[in-house]
Parts: sequence; C-alpha cells; structure tokens
Amino acid sequence: MRIAKPTVQPIVKPSMAGSLESNDCLVSLHPLAKEELREGEEVRVEVDSIVQIQFGAQIEATARDVLARFGLTRVLVRIQDKGALDCTLRARLEAAVLRAGGDDHEA
Repeated sequence: MRIAKPTVQPIVKPSMAGSLESNDCLVSLHPLAKEELREGEEVRVEVDSIVQIQFGAQIEATARDVLARFGLTRVLVRIQDKGALDCTLRARLEAAVLRAGGDDHEA
C-alpha cells in the first residue's frame, strides 16, 4: 500500500509546535531565503537534545524525512528535544509544517 504524499503550501511564516515538557519536543520552522543557505543545502536542521549523543543523528534524519515528504526546501528547522519518541517528533514536525503554510486553520 502506498501512502499519498501530503501537499502543503510553501513555508511563508514562522511556526511552532510542541512543548518543552519531559518526553516532548518543541519544533520551530522558519522560511529561509536562498541566499541564507549554504552551497548544496536545501534545508537546515538544528537539534538541541538531552539525548543528542545517542539519538541526535536520528532526530535530524526524521526531520529531513518529514520535510522531504512535504516537498519542502528553503526552511530552517530548530528542534529542542526533551526525550520525545519518534512518533511525537513526526507529529510535532507535521503540525509545524501545516501551521507555516499560510492556511488559516490550526493544525
């Protein structure tokens, strides 16, 4: 079974989702101008986690996967992680993406 690729408007405004409570994460998205990206870079992911050494690379990979599913580029993702599970991280990322798309509805 193939899951349809979600469609969303490009990132037009900053957004946030989540909290800094234990076992959660706070995700913020910010649109970037092409000039703000390094050569060859499509998205920038910054991770600050209490489990950075063990899971920092996985957290970044998850963020890149979610952004790729939405087809997003030219975006800065900041993740402040307090031990969130992968499913929580994905939910927070998706909510932030939907909020940043310029729609009037809340995700």
